[in-house]
Amino acid sequence: MDTRSNPQRQARAVRLGPRSVAALALVSAVGVVGFGWPFLTPPTSRLSAHAQDAPWLFAGLLVLLVAVVAAAISESGLGPKAVAMLGVLAATGAALRPIGAGTAGIEPMFFLMVLSGRVLGPGFGFVLGSVTMFASALLTGGVGPWLPFQMLAMGWFAMGAGLLPGPDRLRGRAELALLAVYGFLAAFAYGTVMNLAGWPFMSALASGVAFDPHAAVATNLARFLAYCLATSLGWDLGRAVVTVVLTLTLGPAVLRALRRATRRAAFETPVTFDAPRT
Repeated sequence: MDTRSNPQRQARAVRLGPRSVAALALVSAVGVVGFGWPFLTPPTSRLSAHAQDAPWLFAGLLVLLVAVVAAAISESGLGPKAVAMLGVLAATGAALRPIGAGTAGIEPMFFLMVLSGRVLGPGFGFVLGSVTMFASALLTGGVGPWLPFQMLAMGWFAMGAGLLPGPDRLRGRAELALLAVYGFLAAFAYGTVMNLAGWPFMSALASGVAFDPHAAVATNLARFLAYCLATSLGWDLGRAVVTVVLTLTLGPAVLRALRRATRRAAFETPVTFDAPRT
């Protein structure tokens, strides 16, 4: 059996086909609406009249769409070796999440998602981020209507690392700096996006920063910014700092290990069998 190939061709575990790209675009578009509908609908719309129901409806829809995307990507490129790598990384990420239990934003799993998405590509990164968040929720008891939003947001987080420039050429300090900057910014983006998922659940009568379905978009935007500053800025900053520190300190070793494992697994190499000798 011959599995030899050029190592440079093994930089990405999954090459997205047209169907996978279409599925990702669809779930991302629905996700944008699911997260941002409070700013996309006028106060007189029917959706605003169902402000308490909309997050539940979008949560159920996102579960189905994330499953469709994972299936499409799996069909296009996830072979047995890639599935094994996915399982190992998802289990590692799920085990890392309870270490900080979210305290002050100490969440070491984020740096692993950044490095894995960088080495294994955007398609693999999206599936990895979604599966890791699902597995960690089962471990920590964090299953609820917010979970589909977390799965999608983490999928975006890891996928974005796979879309960064220079995956085959950029190495050393320059690559670490790029990943650190991305991890810092993406950590804040993740927190802001997840705030959008929970913010509409708040009652406008309970807080001056809650979503008000009868208020204008500009008013709700000001409320949302105040909500982020008051509730999550410290957590997002902690998550961003931890991601940067771990990326700069552990990043070189983890990147080498991931690339070595990817080359040895030869995910995209077709397996051929030699003809029997007579």
